[in-house]
Amino acid sequence: MDFSTLDFIVFGAYCVLILATGLFVSRDKDGHEKNSEDYFLASKSLPWWAIGASLIAANISAEQFIGMSGSGFALGLAIASYEWMAAITLLIVGKFFLPIFIDKGLYTIPEFVEKRYSTNLKTILAVFWIALYVFVNLSSVLYLGSLALETIMGIPMMYGVIGLSLFAAAYSLYGGLSAVAWTDVIQVVCLVAGGLITTYLALNVVSDGTGVMAGFQQIIDAAPDRFHMILKKDNPQYSNLPGIWVLVGGLWVANIYYWGFNQYIIQRTLAAKSLEESQKGIALAAFLKLIIPFIVVVPGIAAYVMINDPEIMARLGEAGLQNMPGEGASDKAYPWLLQLLPSGLKGIAFAALTAAVVSSLASMLNSTSTIFTMDIYKPYINKNASEGQLVNVGRLTGVVSLVIACIMAPLLGGIDQAFQFIQEYTGIVSPGILGVFLLGLFYKKSNNTAAIWGAILSVPIALAFKATTMPWMNQMGLTAVGTMILIIIISHITGKGEDDEKGIDVSGGIFKTNATFNIWAFVICILTAVLYALFW
Repeated sequence: MDFSTLDFIVFGAYCVLILATGLFVSRDKDGHEKNSEDYFLASKSLPWWAIGASLIAANISAEQFIGMSGSGFALGLAIASYEWMAAITLLIVGKFFLPIFIDKGLYTIPEFVEKRYSTNLKTILAVFWIALYVFVNLSSVLYLGSLALETIMGIPMMYGVIGLSLFAAAYSLYGGLSAVAWTDVIQVVCLVAGGLITTYLALNVVSDGTGVMAGFQQIIDAAPDRFHMILKKDNPQYSNLPGIWVLVGGLWVANIYYWGFNQYIIQRTLAAKSLEESQKGIALAAFLKLIIPFIVVVPGIAAYVMINDPEIMARLGEAGLQNMPGEGASDKAYPWLLQLLPSGLKGIAFAALTAAVVSSLASMLNSTSTIFTMDIYKPYINKNASEGQLVNVGRLTGVVSLVIACIMAPLLGGIDQAFQFIQEYTGIVSPGILGVFLLGLFYKKSNNTAAIWGAILSVPIALAFKATTMPWMNQMGLTAVGTMILIIIISHITGKGEDDEKGIDVSGGIFKTNATFNIWAFVICILTAVLYALFW
């Protein structure tokens, strides 16, 4: 793809703005040395709008822009369930999880395990999450981001890996969560602006310049099969999105695990000024999730309509645009659409894609550092560590994690689908961990012995289901249910039916939310229902 001087200037301005903002908010205040709360929880000072923006920036990465556009091209709007159901999940997290987490003053999710169950189980899960973030999440985001750079600009994979790593490290390792969260506000503006511009131009091209709404109606008319949220059994993609079971089955496991018990997501909500501020941020993120499919999935559907319409392709050919490569076309849909952008706007769209990658990298680095420092280093290596030592260990952990991820990232090129690699790896263990957490939160009889056995036995249960032809979402759902039944049974056997001494008291109006959150939650639920009704 040809980039003009203006595109490079726009992209360069974006890079300078992110670095300058990150370093500015990272500076030490006069007479105050950065402590662990400053570094890992942004001094607990984040306002609601920064929390909402940061949640979305941490979530959206290359797999959304490249992968979900590709899924829109291949199967249509049904992939939007990941986003629209996440909106409802966020509301559940805000109302039922955050009040407990913030009341307990958590730094990390493993810390909750210690307060509810035991130090041993906390340590096991802390080690697991560090390994997951470094070897799976960081590595795959680096790989997918570098693959996008290679596809769009021809940058060699290894150069892309190193460049993205250095960019994310330049501000996040020094400034901690403050730098990550405040730069995320800018990143989200870039993400939404870049996505909207690409969607606008794609739909305008489809309609031959008669407008976005005309273009949207045209792609609905041209590809009605791409606008069904609930796939039928004869659909080739049914095994990935198994019809009505998407709404009532295992996708809830993936969503609740990801949004409720994922350190690099939940950490910014723990850094809020107050519970009410955190809940308002959650509501903002939920609203933004409703918009995301229109800027990442719809362009993929538009690309599908374009390449199957000889008249449109003839117009594009006259304008000098290249045909989309046939092999692996779905994953090339979004990069191909960027050809439609004029000079200057290509730089904005490329900045949006880079923002998606870098913001996720920065969030994962900060959370990996937080878990290692607060759950491994402080309790086991240096119990008397000073605040300055904790901050420095956090920075060093980030450097080591990034180096390992840079080594691992190119190796993922041998895997057919990196996104599927993430889903399958986490899908084996996430149902068991979800069961441990949900019962820890809401079932007072759940005890440490039952939780450990539940987490261990969930893996063979998941592997047993994996040997069947059952859709993987259904496997996750049944594994989670099976794990929770086991935990309940073992709790009754070992605890003699009595409440565990560490059980959480959820009485006394702990889940009461203010009018602002309730109104937004109601609006978001109605909008989600309307979207599903329109595209059933």
